Amino acid sequence: MVLTAEIPSREECVRRASGLASVIRGNIAWSEQNRRLHDDTIDALAEAGVFKLRAPARYGGYEADTRTLVEVAAELGRADGSTAWTASVYWIPTWMAGLFPDHVQDEVFSTPDVRVCGTLSPSGFAAPADGGVVVNGKWGFISGAWHSHWQEIVAVQVGPDGPPMPIVALVPMSDLRIVDDWHTSGLRGTGSVTTVAQDVFVPADRVLPLGAVLNGQSASAANAGAALYRAPLLPVASASSVGTVVGLARAAMDAFMERLPDRKITYTGYEKQAQAPLTHLQVAEAAMQIDETEFHAGRVASLVDSKAAADTPWTVADRVRARAELGRVCRLGKTAVDVLAQASGGSSIYTGVPVQRIARDVAAVNLHALMHPNTNAELHGRVLCGLEPDTLYV
Repeated sequence: MVLTAEIPSREECVRRASGLASVIRGNIAWSEQNRRLHDDTIDALAEAGVFKLRAPARYGGYEADTRTLVEVAAELGRADGSTAWTASVYWIPTWMAGLFPDHVQDEVFSTPDVRVCGTLSPSGFAAPADGGVVVNGKWGFISGAWHSHWQEIVAVQVGPDGPPMPIVALVPMSDLRIVDDWHTSGLRGTGSVTTVAQDVFVPADRVLPLGAVLNGQSASAANAGAALYRAPLLPVASASSVGTVVGLARAAMDAFMERLPDRKITYTGYEKQAQAPLTHLQVAEAAMQIDETEFHAGRVASLVDSKAAADTPWTVADRVRARAELGRVCRLGKTAVDVLAQASGGSSIYTGVPVQRIARDVAAVNLHALMHPNTNAELHGRVLCGLEPDTLYV
């Protein structure tokens, strides 16, 4: 199936995302309580084309570059971190789906605004079977699972004819069981539940070696020449993820400045918080940290997009640098939010005050295994010191 659609500019994509703010904010309380995005939020994201951003153009997708992803996610994150996080998580497995054979993509992208969730954790096992594999296992932290059509699972294939090999498999959500276990402090609206496979058969053409996927090695003839697929997975994932943190940092500043005119500093002589030198220092510090967050987010996007456009090889140093930029965005974004949350006073702990939710969400992002600032900094420093990476995830 080949579709033709006018591909919007980056500016138009960002404008559409910004226009969703009122709908997204109107559903935050429901999403926090029900631990998943509201159906109306999903519908609004679909109508704005958010789920088309990383889909191949021949299926009506936009094949957007990662700079567009950063800017769109930043606008979504400014409204709600869970919405931005879920959108960015969909972008990554959707990109991965483009590495599968073309007839598999025909099946996946036959669903309008298809949503693919996934993980890179190999917490399942696959046994060879006639025409494919049979998978058993469970996968946690599957953001957006409730609204997904497919999941990319990672399992270890074990058989008599070779050593264990990690694989990536595309599985319809109807073949998986969802365990409603997402009871968390942060990113509550992402619905990042656990999914379970019990004796699920996966045809061989919906299976790829994990190593091939990590290196962006495509089994697709139609996508072979597309700039979108000229990067390894981890740099793509890094650039796809950082916009949420930029948006959360901006949201914290928005929330702080909205309350500032009516706040005093209790038990001091300041009738207006805005008059206190401490406030000036806090706001200036947070503002500069937000600027630095935006700088590093833009730099990882430029790294991915420029190398894709030029079709130049990726060195280990390039790949590790992408993860380092990701970690730096997370560290700086959280630091900025923490400064503003600390400056927001005791009244900010009420659930109706946005900064407490923003602080919980950015803390949750920083704890993610691939986002963690220390993990990414250590990997970067290791390679700078002349050592090989101690992980496949570069």
